[in-house]
Amino acid sequence: MELVCYVRDGNSDFEIVPAPSRRDWMDAAHERSPYRCLPLVMANRHGWDILCPVGFTAIWNGGPAIDGVVILEDRGTAPPAVSHFGEGILTFRMPLLFRTDPGTDLIVQGPVNRPKDAIAALTGVIESDWGPFSFTMNWKFTRAKTAIRFEKGEPFCSLTLARRGALEEVRPKFLPMSDDPELDAAHAEWLASRERFNEDLKVKGSAARKAGWQKHYQRGVDLHGNVKPFPHLTKTNLHPFEPIE
Repeated sequence: MELVCYVRDGNSDFEIVPAPSRRDWMDAAHERSPYRCLPLVMANRHGWDILCPVGFTAIWNGGPAIDGVVILEDRGTAPPAVSHFGEGILTFRMPLLFRTDPGTDLIVQGPVNRPKDAIAALTGVIESDWGPFSFTMNWKFTRAKTAIRFEKGEPFCSLTLARRGALEEVRPKFLPMSDDPELDAAHAEWLASRERFNEDLKVKGSAARKAGWQKHYQRGVDLHGNVKPFPHLTKTNLHPFEPIE
């Protein structure tokens, strides 16, 4: 599968990198406990980040007009963001055009698991296999009169891919768990195990405290240590974009 980024000549300021597994707020948490959640860590690296080429500050006055968002540039720089749509939306423009394989869409969203105070990233799904169209990355203010800072090198956009129409092929349905007795029993066993483990966490010197958390999912095994015949990933290694020669 290919992902090609065409850069307009003379506009190479935007760096795109595989998203890192680390997050500042996860590093700062007690005992760095968020890293125990494998789905969270896997999502952290699930795509490529576009980095802000310069630092700047933006403020929204709370109104719907285009001039309701003010961009304050750092001295001697030209920020990539503008107020284009109004409604408290901050718009990043990029001199980049992406091409994907036929039938593959580009998912454009905010950096995964990077909450930002007073502003939220908007998500777009782009048919990037046919048109000569670039796109914008948009953030919507959620609080007025609050200075929002984007630092140089900070991710402001994340890219991932999806096969077009795949979701429409899904036929979701509900079933009682008792329809699958084996699954029902295994889930009940897991719930009981989790409750016992959480109770043991309260006991000083217990095995649960020493373990810190149950690691069955992280190891890709059931409660009895049995490995299931499905691929199990604990890390991803995305390829970086190849530089222009």
